[in-house]
Amino acid sequence: MKLSIVIPVFDERNTIAEVVHRVRQVDAGMEKELLIVDDGSSDGTQDVLKTMDHPEVRIFFHKKNMGKGAALQTGFSNAGGDIVLIQDADLEYDPTDYPTLLAPILDGRADAVYGSRFLGGPHRVLFFWHYVGNKLLTLLCNMFSNLNLSDMETCYKVIKRDYLDRITLKSKRFGFEPEVTIKLAKLKAKIYEVPISYSGRDYSEGKKIGWKDGIAAIFHILRFKFFK
Repeated sequence: MKLSIVIPVFDERNTIAEVVHRVRQVDAGMEKELLIVDDGSSDGTQDVLKTMDHPEVRIFFHKKNMGKGAALQTGFSNAGGDIVLIQDADLEYDPTDYPTLLAPILDGRADAVYGSRFLGGPHRVLFFWHYVGNKLLTLLCNMFSNLNLSDMETCYKVIKRDYLDRITLKSKRFGFEPEVTIKLAKLKAKIYEVPISYSGRDYSEGKKIGWKDGIAAIFHILRFKFFK
């Protein structure tokens, strides 16, 4: 068994080296590879990445910013693992949660696992309206996918490679989250949720997702439910 960890990066000069260090240090119980996709960073992130020289790390560069979904598609197309895990390039999500995320797949219960920020794990207290927005988007996605997720928008999604290969992804930005969820539901994949820790950051610390992405997510939920 091999784990492919895909890390989309955009302007994360201050955190990317530490994220890679933490991912490399964690014991996932299997061979792992890291696929870092720089999505047109202009803040010096690329300079940091070019100094990395680890045999299990591969780095890809987009010439211009194309969006998180596009970066993930590049990573997925180059991944060689039996299981694919998505890791953000900031420090909001903790790689020490990997064993918890992988367990339902490794013991045969799940085809995909979502790490939920709302199932009781430790988390930094931050924005009320972000919480409300997340819950509303998750509710809407659940209505159209007939799932009962608590956190559709989570970064931590772990998917068996054979299911990921059956999905043709279209979203270039944050629409990836509802798209992959609805398409996994259409494939009748067995999806589990597990609690994770979450150290959210505010906009002064580099947070990028905003209300426009929330509006776009509503469009993508309807798009991928009713159109191929």
